[in-house]
Amino acid sequence: MDRMKIIKRRLSMSLRSARPVDDSLSELAEQMALDETPGARENGETCACGYGRGPISNFAGGIVHENVKMGSDGESDQASGTSSDEVQSPVRVRMRNNHHRRISNEDINKRLSLPADIRLPEGYLEKFAMNSPPFDKPMSRRLRRASLSEIGFGKLETYIKLDKLGEGTYATVFKGRSKLTDNLVALKEIRLEHEEGAPCTAIREVSLLKDLKHANIVTLHDIIHTDKCLTLVFEYLEKDLKQYMDDCGNIMSVNNVKIFLYQLLRGLAYCHRRKVLHRDLKPQNLLISEKGELKLADFGLARAKSVPTKTYSNEVVTLWYRPPDVLLGSTEYSTPIDMWGVGCIFYEMITGRPLFPGSTVEDELHLIFRVLGTPTEKTWPGMPTSEEFKTYNFPLYRAEPLVNHAPRIDSDGHDLLSKLLQFDAKKRVSAEDALKHSYFRSLGEQVQTLPDTASIFSVKGIQLQKDPGKRSSVHPESSKSSHDQKE
Repeated sequence: MDRMKIIKRRLSMSLRSARPVDDSLSELAEQMALDETPGARENGETCACGYGRGPISNFAGGIVHENVKMGSDGESDQASGTSSDEVQSPVRVRMRNNHHRRISNEDINKRLSLPADIRLPEGYLEKFAMNSPPFDKPMSRRLRRASLSEIGFGKLETYIKLDKLGEGTYATVFKGRSKLTDNLVALKEIRLEHEEGAPCTAIREVSLLKDLKHANIVTLHDIIHTDKCLTLVFEYLEKDLKQYMDDCGNIMSVNNVKIFLYQLLRGLAYCHRRKVLHRDLKPQNLLISEKGELKLADFGLARAKSVPTKTYSNEVVTLWYRPPDVLLGSTEYSTPIDMWGVGCIFYEMITGRPLFPGSTVEDELHLIFRVLGTPTEKTWPGMPTSEEFKTYNFPLYRAEPLVNHAPRIDSDGHDLLSKLLQFDAKKRVSAEDALKHSYFRSLGEQVQTLPDTASIFSVKGIQLQKDPGKRSSVHPESSKSSHDQKE
């Protein structure tokens, strides 16, 4: 608790200081990384939706204060001085810009990494042409932030609240609309008056994940900071995987299972290449677009795995999707922690029911061992003789073929599922290798070479089919919001 108070005090001081806000957040996150908070929202408590603690990616707006005493880039007015960030003379800049070419809306969008459908304020084009350095020169951080703020990023009035989607302990999520693009957004309002919880996870998210840009990771468009609230602006998706399965009566097309699983592995492989562990994979944290694009969401428990000897909390991952090594107390884990959850989600999609729906840690381990067999020295070297394992005194369960529990799965799918559900974390297949598994051969070779930001549906011939349990369209509207409260 004392540490949380210190972190919050540092956050408040850094937000009032002359330093750029994202720098302050990054530094605080590094300080937080020295001390993993145990018991972080056991069983995956979220705040109303898959945006829960929120993923960070493709962040265009930077962090901008709604504080008149601060510059639009989060630096105090006094801090600007005459540094290299100072805005150059409009006359000289205009002459140099005009010397090259006339600036268009497309130029500004590219210069500031803006979406193509953004609506620039009236007269902004001419003003940008006067104040921006030539396109062959880099744009300073200060000028970039000032430009983004002038367009409308970092301002509450830029977004219209529509419906309340849900409320959790630390945050409330609203459906909204951006005045900049007229697109729907999800507005996650994190209250800052609490002593612990959401503000700290928000710091972690921003510093760790703001640079993730992938078609299968939900996009964060903007961050708005006020004295009492931190608002994260996400792209809006209609539902999550749990609600998708509910909508089709838990009987999914095997083709759709394959497409969703491949997208899950794509997003996860991208994270793992960057040493980012999600640590809270479950159907509620996988958002689904109208087209059928699956996107990883809720990175509030995510961590960067950089130092091999570092230990982490074992109170991560919602119970049903938590691997046995973590259930038995392991804190020295890496990317395989996520792969067990992928196996559980794969099984749930193909069968329509959770694989290991335990109510306690001991119950969860019993369910796992009933299906996969009680570990032996052969299946899990060293574990049967460990003190953590012996305290439970498990019966000797015999392994059952997974196909007995999932009759719709083919031989390739069964092989992949078995590789995901390995007791020994070192033996679990990686996301990168799983993408190359023969189970996905029917998707064609082109999916293997897609750019990170390209959708799988850009490949000819890949499309969702009608789910057997659904009466109407291929990808129907959900009967309820995708952001209902998750327990």
